[in-house]
Amino acid sequence: MLIKLHNLISNIFDNFQSIFLLLARVAVAYGFYEPAMMKWGNISNVAQWFGSIGIPFPLLNAYLAATTELLGVFFLTLGLLTRFISIPLMVVMVVAIFTVHLGNGFSAGDNGFEIPLYYLLFLGIFLSHGAGKISLDNLIFKK
Repeated sequence: MLIKLHNLISNIFDNFQSIFLLLARVAVAYGFYEPAMMKWGNISNVAQWFGSIGIPFPLLNAYLAATTELLGVFFLTLGLLTRFISIPLMVVMVVAIFTVHLGNGFSAGDNGFEIPLYYLLFLGIFLSHGAGKISLDNLIFKK
């Protein structure tokens, strides 16, 4: 009885997987939009701040972070090269966690690592599961 119920529920909700992957991709992409635009709006200040927190080659890394985030907005929204873009975005999140947020604890309210961790986890889902059926990845690279 329990197995039949489990299989029934699984079959019903498997149909929603791609919709939720699309919604998650768009939400994560939107979350990268403002930081990317802020960085591009004043890259020299970002580079100076990167240098002050010990990030090597601060100007280069400011450009790399800003470019990665902006490309992430584009590719995640379209579901294009989703697995590929997830990797550098994950690197950006790991760097953010270790250089900015970790010392503040977990809570987002204290500028802790909670939110970047969630982004990292979502990116891991995109990396391991792909973009879903509602994506350019599916349209172009369909198996």
